[in-house]
Amino acid sequence: METFPVLLIAIPLGGAFLVPILYKAWKRLAEIVAGLCLATVLALSIYLAFFLVPGKPLVYLFGNWPVPLGIAFAVDKLSSLMLLIVSILAFFSYLFATRYMDQFTGAGKFYTLYLLMLVGMNGVVMTGDLFNMFVFMEIAGLAAYALVAFGTKPKELEAGFKYMVMGEIASLMILLAIALIYAATSTLNLADLSRAFATMDKTPGFYFVVILLMFGFSLKAGLVPFHFWLPDAYPSAPAPVTAVLSGVFTKALGVYAMARILFNVYGFSRASSPEVFNALLILGLVSIVVGGLLALPQKDYKRLLAYSSISQIGYIVLALGIGNEFALIGAFAHILSHSLGKGLLFLTSGSVVYRVGERDITKFTGGLGKQMPWTSLSYNLGALSVAGMPPFLGFFSKLFIILGAVKAGFIVPAVVAGLFAVVTLGYLLKITNKVFWGKEGIKGIKESPFVMVFTMVCLVVLLVAGGAFFFWLKPHLLQPAADVLLRGTEYADIVFRIGAGG
Repeated sequence: METFPVLLIAIPLGGAFLVPILYKAWKRLAEIVAGLCLATVLALSIYLAFFLVPGKPLVYLFGNWPVPLGIAFAVDKLSSLMLLIVSILAFFSYLFATRYMDQFTGAGKFYTLYLLMLVGMNGVVMTGDLFNMFVFMEIAGLAAYALVAFGTKPKELEAGFKYMVMGEIASLMILLAIALIYAATSTLNLADLSRAFATMDKTPGFYFVVILLMFGFSLKAGLVPFHFWLPDAYPSAPAPVTAVLSGVFTKALGVYAMARILFNVYGFSRASSPEVFNALLILGLVSIVVGGLLALPQKDYKRLLAYSSISQIGYIVLALGIGNEFALIGAFAHILSHSLGKGLLFLTSGSVVYRVGERDITKFTGGLGKQMPWTSLSYNLGALSVAGMPPFLGFFSKLFIILGAVKAGFIVPAVVAGLFAVVTLGYLLKITNKVFWGKEGIKGIKESPFVMVFTMVCLVVLLVAGGAFFFWLKPHLLQPAADVLLRGTEYADIVFRIGAGG
């Protein structure tokens, strides 16, 4: 297991360099190699998620330099859960892409960028160094900018450029914060920073750096009012890319990084820093409301889902702002449920566009469910989970967030979270009514290829299984991840204990 962290970077990185070479010899060989890389990463992530012992993170020291002198990867139960979620969605979106990307040229470049995006996300989740977190964000971000514009049509190029500009503004804010932190502490190791912050005076400059980091991470996550790039980027990207962007990309680069820094490095808690947690709570609430209301009038299939993603990420940040055990369990459950559910919904949009070539739901006459029954079933079941309906995984994630809010005395946020679960169901049913239900169909349309259908059905099965076995997932995956945040700066003590000896 000691080599797993570096393998989770080396395998997809090696694949990214091999794919364009192999693509020139045989296209399918390049696809197979990319798939083997993703399958191996998934297998390693599953092993880490279920066999890593709570309280005993896996620390990999590059060059065997001890903490804090050298660069280290640290994988605890929070990191392992995020790695699992990232690898699941990356693998299934790849399966979908093997047929979906047939309509594009340059598939070799696509798989290279796709693997590099995975390298970046895995690196952000595992790194124990703040500057390396920034570097991995840039690797993932540059790949994502290119993938958004992959179709090279004017709107796609515009969306990719807008995403790049906003993403680099976020990166600039984070880099400025890193420079100020290094100037004040002379270290960028996360564990060492945690100890330095514990003895630092809480001056206006201290909180200015916190604000810079929150600004950057909020923009990466697409939270309101930093969301302007997201409704253009998601519809423009190929469906498998949109599934990854919505499902795990914004959560890894935005939500995870924010939670790790605030809880485990700064050591903030609701009791000690209520102003920080109130800011998270407000960001979450505003994103839930604004994203949900903006989704209601949308006519574009993917644009509606994009605004929905803003709203659903708001639930996660709201839970972080509440900051108690129930809410944090709900937050990680919602990261899992939304990754699978919204990833599934974006893949159904790709299935529809693949066969019909249209995203404007007002141009559909309904009844497409008769021609594409598996796509229709996948969309409707995925929509029920995203809306938080039982017995799906999404029901339990929102339930725990609401219970956490009630337990903390935040009644208004609890009511808003419950109300907008109904609003979510309302705007998702628009697609059901306009596209899939009804008597009239579209002549000559048939179901998508088997591998695309198989991918969607697998995600449905995972959502159903997640709901059915939620109370098994809770103690094995969700509770340990929540405990990592609740224990705050204990993260630093454990990393030092394991990694300081070299």
